[in-house]
Amino acid sequence: MTEKVGVVLLNLGGPDSLDAVEPFLFNLFNDPEIINFPLSFLFRKRLAKLISSRRAPSIQEQYKKIGGKSPIVDLTNKQAEILERKLQEKGVDAKVYVAMRYWRPFTEDVIAQIEKDGIKKVVLLPLYPQFSKATTGSSFKEWERQIANKANLKGIQTEKVEYYYDFAPYLDSIIERINQTFERFPAEKRDEVYILFSAHGTPMKLVREGDPYSGQICETVTAVKNRGGWKNEHTLCFQSKVGPQKWLTPSTPAVIEELAAKGVKNMLVVPIAFVSDHLETLFELDHEYGRLAKEKGVEQYEVMEGLNDSELFAESLAQLVLGKLT
Repeated sequence: MTEKVGVVLLNLGGPDSLDAVEPFLFNLFNDPEIINFPLSFLFRKRLAKLISSRRAPSIQEQYKKIGGKSPIVDLTNKQAEILERKLQEKGVDAKVYVAMRYWRPFTEDVIAQIEKDGIKKVVLLPLYPQFSKATTGSSFKEWERQIANKANLKGIQTEKVEYYYDFAPYLDSIIERINQTFERFPAEKRDEVYILFSAHGTPMKLVREGDPYSGQICETVTAVKNRGGWKNEHTLCFQSKVGPQKWLTPSTPAVIEELAAKGVKNMLVVPIAFVSDHLETLFELDHEYGRLAKEKGVEQYEVMEGLNDSELFAESLAQLVLGKLT
């Protein structure tokens, strides 16, 4: 290909310092795709300010336990670097950008750079394998809002990867990571290891509105389990509930307690909805739920490393981009 292509990796983002925690949370809760109920637009900003100011101190303490900031930008930049290399090796003249939804680098900053670079064709590639209007949908809308403000880019050709929850190369990258995690267990105990697939939960309100995320998560788990070929028992559970609404169940901590009460001694946790490590994996799954598991009598509790710098994962992303260029 002769035309230079821009590939934009879309992700949630995370605070790059403890001082950034509160404004990051404000941006998150000020998103209409996150807080959305009748007339919420009238006071969403005030509500986001209230929630972020109240939650910031406890969330800052959590970030202190994982190094004082989110690693998600560094990890996503690494994914962008590997993806760009793979695309160049396949003969695609590509530049890969990183756009975060709720913290730097923001979508508007990336669009300004794309304009400066003279890119006329872009592939939007969310780092959310499963589609939800609260994640991929929100990132797409933000892209469209920002592009509308750029007269020079209104004619830019844009392709969107909406999901890849059942894409075989992506599934293989998860299977590789699971197999690597199994190696932490003694060989004689691997058949006894219980696999917990933990996904970020969503309010049931989204499910009732037809959001496909929960169904796609189920399909990913089934496909990974079948393709991986393990005979181990497994369960899909959900984490990170916020607020009083009813969310997807069963919750990950409830499942850990229930399995421990039944005598399960070895657990392998797969963060199935995430492609890079961040607060929900490094603190919530590893620290918080790991402590719970130990308290309840689990002897070995292991959390799978995120896909992060996985070459297989980057290869799956490269194939998704190629699929939009041919």
